[in-house]
Amino acid sequence: MEGEKDLIVDVQKDKVSIALMEEHRLVEFSEEACDRHTCSVGDVFLGRVKKLLPSLNAAFVDIGDEKEAFVHYLDLGVNFYAFDEFVKRTNRNSDCKGIFSHIKFDKPVEKEGRIEKVLTVGQPIVVQISKEPISTKGARLTCEISLAGRNVVLLPFADKVSVSQKIKSKQEKRRLELLVKNILPKNYGAIIRTAAEGKSASILDNELMTLVEKWENSWKKLARDKNVKLLFTETSKVTTILRDLLDETFTNVYVNDHPESEELKSYIALIAPGMEKIVKFYDGRKPIFDEFEVTRQIKSSFGKIVPIKQGAYLVIEHTEALHVVDVNSGTRAKNKEQEQNTFDVNCYAAEEIARQMRLRDMGGIVIVDFIDMASAEHRNALYKKMQELMAGDRARHNILPLTKFGLMQITRQRVRPATEINTLEVCPVCHGTGKIASSIVIDEAIERKISTAVSAAPVKSLQLKVGPILGSYLKRGKGLFNTGSILSGWQRKYGCKIMLTESSQFSVLQNELYDEADKRLDQ
Repeated sequence: MEGEKDLIVDVQKDKVSIALMEEHRLVEFSEEACDRHTCSVGDVFLGRVKKLLPSLNAAFVDIGDEKEAFVHYLDLGVNFYAFDEFVKRTNRNSDCKGIFSHIKFDKPVEKEGRIEKVLTVGQPIVVQISKEPISTKGARLTCEISLAGRNVVLLPFADKVSVSQKIKSKQEKRRLELLVKNILPKNYGAIIRTAAEGKSASILDNELMTLVEKWENSWKKLARDKNVKLLFTETSKVTTILRDLLDETFTNVYVNDHPESEELKSYIALIAPGMEKIVKFYDGRKPIFDEFEVTRQIKSSFGKIVPIKQGAYLVIEHTEALHVVDVNSGTRAKNKEQEQNTFDVNCYAAEEIARQMRLRDMGGIVIVDFIDMASAEHRNALYKKMQELMAGDRARHNILPLTKFGLMQITRQRVRPATEINTLEVCPVCHGTGKIASSIVIDEAIERKISTAVSAAPVKSLQLKVGPILGSYLKRGKGLFNTGSILSGWQRKYGCKIMLTESSQFSVLQNELYDEADKRLDQ
């Protein structure tokens, strides 16, 4: 199927790694700590005003993070006073639902007012993360709270329903607007997303009520006390990707954790009934990222030098203010027509650059130094190609035509730090010394580990984790007196089953021994 997508979810003890594949190529990658203490886009906090900055018409807000967050006057929102009144009136004994539904919007915030006339130091306010902390800067906040769903975005303390401009049919717009207005409780507004086109009343009703329930569940924390706290998180990275991208081109969602797979099935059943069958639990022996070749693509895609087609490559550098990409033709064979050859390399580079920006979530300013082209027709064609390649990027972006120096300037929405993965590794065998034990006796070293483990306590089975090359040697290399493989010889000698697990993340001679309870034995 053209444009098919697979989502690979690797659930580990301390983190969840998510890889989005389009036609088996890695296009998005992210990691989320299971017990995270950082703030993410969409998280809603009860914060406290720490300091007013009249010269910037803004304020610093304490949300419990190491860096103080920042809110500008223009981000307070028209109905800030309604939120403020709700925060002040809620307590342990109050009827939060009654208070919320009876608050009026008769005092909107002025468009060109001053922050010091609205906020005071020490004032508790409800805020939402709009941009994560980046480098030395704290999080950017907004007081216009929104809860995003697949088909609608719920807006507490709003009085209107807006419909996506991408829905062209006036009749469908009217239907959706009337439908949502009839569903919404008092003092709620909504934005109807493009995905809602053609959706039934029951689907929209279920989603809206789920979002309303999520918002109203946070009131218990708000009423308990007015200390700084997290009220609720938006969603996990996995559900965010599914919420925004899920369509008929999604073929599979593979998860290596059974509870997580069931949770994703329930979520998809809510936002796209009938598609929950695409979620599949992976229980193979190989690590899930190795099975779907994610690890290999990560290693080849996140380095400073990124290879592209026919010997050409990119050099990617990151600075505080911008990202710089240099295009090199490398060892690519020259055509008779030099100009055509240069244009071809630049087109290959444009494809990889568009992928790299999504993959690394590069935001801010991106400067691309393409190989110089004499033809104005080729320069315009490259500019249009880059626009087409980035059309599917969810982040807001702007692309300028090539300058006379062959530079292309791209701005891309920056809401979180760029993903950086160090693909260089310290050798686990020599630990950076540059010297290792002779590789010819590696089987003897492993056998000593097995012998020690078996003599310490009776065991029925052991698990040996190795790299692919060493695994192949142990399975196919001849054992003593040529009586089968080295691995089978060990199993006969020590009377226990030895399960071999190969991981492409391991170096050539790296190996680890585990017992039946997955406890490492050779540390």
